[in-house]
Amino acid sequence: MKTSVFVGTSVDGFIARADGSLDFLDAGGNEEHGYEAFMASVDVLIMGRHTYETVLSFGAWPFGAKPVFVLSSRPLAPPPPGAVVEQLAGEPAVIVATLAERGFGHAYVDGGVTVQRFLAAGLIDRLIVSRVPVLIGNGIPLFGPTPGDIRLTHVSTRHFPGGLVQSEYLVAG
Repeated sequence: MKTSVFVGTSVDGFIARADGSLDFLDAGGNEEHGYEAFMASVDVLIMGRHTYETVLSFGAWPFGAKPVFVLSSRPLAPPPPGAVVEQLAGEPAVIVATLAERGFGHAYVDGGVTVQRFLAAGLIDRLIVSRVPVLIGNGIPLFGPTPGDIRLTHVSTRHFPGGLVQSEYLVAG
């Protein structure tokens, strides 16, 4: 199964403020920057409980009927009507194998700790990182400590009128 990350960060590398808020992402100009095409390419989402709870606060469920697997060993808040949400727990390799056995082909991995765990396990194939033109000083970092170097192969970088700069990388095995 293929796994990809599509994430927005501040220029100083934070995916959220320390309190989990994402308000700074609006500094990217609120323009379409490939997210819709990316979402059309994935058939399942994998995210941590904190990311799930943040998404629930958006009001409208952004994933339609696309299956979302939330990684947590604690009970989850109920999903909104029409959302397809299932709880999983375990190591990233087991999660990927389980979803592959269920017939999923391309997973969107989302959430800081979840992305870090999957990267450390060598289970991310592609990273699309959109840098929003703002420095927030502190917050939740996209990348934490790694067990060693994780080599990336640059695919492309593009910029948008609102100042957002987006780079795509393949994770070199």
